Amino acid sequence: MTVITRFAPSPTGFLHIGGARTALFNWLFARHHGGKFLLRVEDTDRKRSTDEAVQAIYAGINWMGLDWDGEAISQFSRIEEHRKAVEQLLSQGKAYKCYCSPDELTQMREKARSEGRPMGYDGRWRDKSPSDAPIGIDPVIRLKAPREGETIINDLVQGPVTVANDQLDDMVLLRADGTPTYMLAVVVDDHDMAVTHIIRGDDHLTNAFRQYQLYQSLGWDIPEFAHIPLIHGPDGAKLSKRHGALGVEAYRDDGFLPEAMRNYLLRLGWSHGDDEFITTDQAIKWFDLADVGKSPSRFDVAKLTNLNAQYMREADADRLVKLITPSLSERLGWALSAIETDRLAKGMNGLKERAKTIIELAESAYFYIAPRPLHMNEKAQKLLSEDGLEKLTALRDALDSLAGWQADKMEDTVKQLAEKQDIKLGKFAQPLRAALSGSNISPGIFDVMDVLGREETLARLEDVLNNKPG
Repeated sequence: MTVITRFAPSPTGFLHIGGARTALFNWLFARHHGGKFLLRVEDTDRKRSTDEAVQAIYAGINWMGLDWDGEAISQFSRIEEHRKAVEQLLSQGKAYKCYCSPDELTQMREKARSEGRPMGYDGRWRDKSPSDAPIGIDPVIRLKAPREGETIINDLVQGPVTVANDQLDDMVLLRADGTPTYMLAVVVDDHDMAVTHIIRGDDHLTNAFRQYQLYQSLGWDIPEFAHIPLIHGPDGAKLSKRHGALGVEAYRDDGFLPEAMRNYLLRLGWSHGDDEFITTDQAIKWFDLADVGKSPSRFDVAKLTNLNAQYMREADADRLVKLITPSLSERLGWALSAIETDRLAKGMNGLKERAKTIIELAESAYFYIAPRPLHMNEKAQKLLSEDGLEKLTALRDALDSLAGWQADKMEDTVKQLAEKQDIKLGKFAQPLRAALSGSNISPGIFDVMDVLGREETLARLEDVLNNKPG
């Protein structure tokens, strides 16, 4: 059997964190088993579904690195297939037309509430003759669900889950206007797509019983179900807008790497021993539904940020340069030159050790390509006092006469100056850092000088010594 999973979002907004994790689990399960991961857009709600939302979902899944197999399927385009399934049920006596008015349904629910019974449909049209149908009223089509016994789902995460059939009413399959309901469309689409495993949030568990019955009525093979616990906020409540940004594109824009997001979402509800840093290849090799927990997990941005910092340190320098280039170019007002790009690439190893996000990385890298004279922050200005300028003058002269331009030679030169004046190295290094970076914080200053090169380093020192405002 070829394992086939699917992710089926509704295009009513962005790809939220819960949906992203559901997509990830489906993708990993399919890739682990050498199967297929399919994408279906459940766009039957035409009032709420928009092309912009569809594109946002595609963009979110693509950013996450979750490639799907084949073409994405539009549920709305399959309405005729949904109707054919209902025609089959009607012809076999497994579905029926219901002519109840909205007022009748309201009265039915109110009576059931007052009598302490489930507030479902009471089946009054279930066995009526078609000759009893009122004239001029379009009926809905309902499933003739079993009334006795139990429906049992052997969920791959939750374990065996049982519901008494008398707790489930005859659900609507087709509305009076002929449009299919979500419950019908999902079952027909999953069957036609040959989905073998339905992996989704446990808020869909109650739907599974009705869908199970529909599979049985249609005589179709029933896929395996796996309902994963929801993600909660740091306060333990169900994740919602009040907990902050929920769309994956927001985290992308905030400077998180997709592999860090995959790793973090993987660990929300799934574990592999004590492993925290899990590469995508390892995740594919190790992922199994048996390791998914039954309890909700809590989304913690601080933990995501720390994990992202680890991935930043592991990331390729050229890739990081490409990621920060757009924001740097926007800040400068022009496209980066080859010299500026090379400078960033050369300095990246020192930069990425300190940054937790791409945004932080771009901010810390700016000084490498900032136009001269550099803007000095307040702390840098304090380091460039009269004493600091004296130190820079001596440094400028010593560096200007330096034969080579390597970090170790520059460090030896500065150390010799410090020893000659019988002071600590930092007394030279601090004003040097301020002059070259415009800040009191930077990567190792001798590495910075190596990245900037002789010409740029000396030019920045001259700017400060000549008191050019920045």
